[in-house]
Amino acid sequence: MPIQTRRSDDGRTLTIKIEGRFDFSTHQSFRDAYEHSDQGVVNYVVDMSDTTYLDSSALGMLLLLRDFAGGDSAQICIENCNGDVRRILSISNFEQLFAIR
Repeated sequence: MPIQTRRSDDGRTLTIKIEGRFDFSTHQSFRDAYEHSDQGVVNYVVDMSDTTYLDSSALGMLLLLRDFAGGDSAQICIENCNGDVRRILSISNFEQLFAIR
C-alpha cells in the first residue's frame, strides 16, 4: 500500500508515510489518510523515507493538507526526503510553508 498512517500514543500526531511514487494516482488515499482522522490530531508528519518520486500534483496535495490542518497555523513536518524529492520541495519554496527535516 503506498499510503500508510500511524497515530501517536497520545493521538495528537498523525504520521502519513508515502511509499513509491507520490503523484495523482495516490490523491484519494492521501486525502483519506488525514480527512478521516479524529479531531484530536494537531500535528502532521509526512514521512517520505520511501518516496521515490514527487510531481506537481503531489505538491498540490501537500497544500491541501496544509489548508485542512489550519493554513498558516498548521503544524506539518515533511521528513526523511531523498535528494531528488528535497530538491523539488526546495525549488517550489515549500520550506516557507512546511518544516522540512
